[in-house]
Order: sequence, then C-alpha cells, then structure tokens
Amino acid sequence: MLTVISPAPHRLAMSAEVADALAGGTAVVALESTILSHGLPPGRNLEVGRRLERTVRDAGAVPATIAVLDGQALVGLSPVQLERVCAPDAGLDKLSLRDLGPVLALGGSGATTVASTAVLAHAAGIGVFGTGGLGGVHLPLPGASVTWDVSADLGALARTPVLVVCSGMKSILDIPATLEVLETNSVPVLGYRTDEFPSFYLRSSGLPVPRRVDDPAQVAAIVSAHRHFADSGVLLANPIPPESEMDRELHDRLLAEGLELVASRAVSGADVTPVLLEHFHTASGGASLDANEELVVANVRLAAEVAVELAS
Repeated sequence: MLTVISPAPHRLAMSAEVADALAGGTAVVALESTILSHGLPPGRNLEVGRRLERTVRDAGAVPATIAVLDGQALVGLSPVQLERVCAPDAGLDKLSLRDLGPVLALGGSGATTVASTAVLAHAAGIGVFGTGGLGGVHLPLPGASVTWDVSADLGALARTPVLVVCSGMKSILDIPATLEVLETNSVPVLGYRTDEFPSFYLRSSGLPVPRRVDDPAQVAAIVSAHRHFADSGVLLANPIPPESEMDRELHDRLLAEGLELVASRAVSGADVTPVLLEHFHTASGGASLDANEELVVANVRLAAEVAVELAS
C-alpha cells in the first residue's frame, strides 16, 4: 500500500509503513537501490537488500529503500518491488539527481544513487541515510594530470540536510580532493570511533578526520546542532569492520590494474565506477563483494542507531 504525497506526474510515494513511522515519530532510515541493481550480482543483491532492511529493523528503526518505478519515486519498497529492483532482467537505469526529473516525467524506472536517494529521503521527511560509500572526485586516468569527473553526491550533500553514514569514499577516488570539496561546502565530516578517515575497503586512508565521535548520541547531538544553522548534510564515516577489511597489497594492485583498464577502454563519466568495481569483484575472487556487504550492513546498523537517538 502506498501513500502518495505529491501529484502526478512528479510523484513521490511512501509505503504505508514508512508514512506511519514518520507520522508517529518513529526512526526511519533511507537505503539506496543502486547498490542492489548495479553493485551486486543477481541473487546476492536480493539477499543483501533483505538483510539491510532486517538490520535496520533489528536496531529499532524502519527501513525505507528508495527507487523509481514506472514514473513514481517510491520511499519504502514492498517485497515484490524489492524483487523487481534486484531482478537479473530489471534493466533499471542508474539515477543521479539530474536524472530524476526526466525519468519521473516520462514514466521511467531506475535505481537511486547517493545523491538522488538523499534528496528523495529529505523530500519525504527522512533525515538519516545509510549506504556503502560516497562518490567523490575521481583520480586522473593514467596519462592525465587533472580530472573534471566529480560525483553529484557531493553537491547533493552540500544542499540536503541529511546524515549520510558510509565507509568514506571508495578508494578508487581522490580522497584528499573530495574532503576539500566537502569542507568548501560546509559539510561536517565525522569519524566514528576513528581518528583516520576510512577508504571503503580499507579502514584508513591515512588522512585525519576533522571530528571524532564515539557513540550514536554524540552523532545525534551534532546533527541536531548543525541543522539549526545550516542546510548542508553531515557525513559520518564508519570504517569497515576489522575482520572484513581487504588486504592492502591486494587492494592497491587491483586499483592500479582497474585504472589501467578504464584508460585502455576509454571509459568515462558514470561508467568509470562500475567498471572499476567489477574488476575488483572479479580479480579478487569475490573478496571485495564480501567486504562491500559487511561494510554496508555495519553502516545501516549505525544509521539506525543514530536515527533512534534523533527520534528520542
């Protein structure tokens, strides 16, 4: 059952469970769908999608997986809709913020990225979002000295008052440059029980975090205070669990190989990250998939814990 909260054709609809939770002041956590449709193989993606929703519930919050289906932005998917998003033949586009208008207006379907998920979550009244990694400034390809490839996630976070819980940026990105962009856009960056900024598959990028926090109550207090004075989001960087961290030597080798692969295929734009991640998954024998799953589970659990604090 859906509760439509904006008129066609630009529709935003919440599941009855999510709508009831928000109306009653219960904690809700937004979840993206691109990680399911584009980041994990069929079969496993549905298992992970269900596991993420179960993890949020076990922590005392309501999950709101977000996607666009048949011209409707859905905040909270039914079991059937989740299966559709994860189906091998789903054929869903990857929707960043710039894509929402055209796809909604033309009745299309797609999976939401960090940028579009954050904006749709905020539009629905959800202030906490758990995901795997944040997009950022891409590393220059071999032979190049600069890049203009910057994820829309950063602009969305600069303008959307949502807490994003992730394991930092994917280590295939230029992390120092990305942190500079976040600073310029007044996005607080917090490290959860760490003094060093994580880099997705690795617990540390070697860079310090501006602020360390050690429990969900501290995070909730910072988010509440920030929202009194700014419209930007907050980034909570939660390192991958120690037992799930990739071997650093393997990681560095795969990254170098992946960048060479991207350059040799002349891949650019939104296609860069999927190609790099596919190389990681294939060349690591599935180790990166395991790491990806465990870090996102840890992140949505932490997101739910913070959401519960904010709702209390």
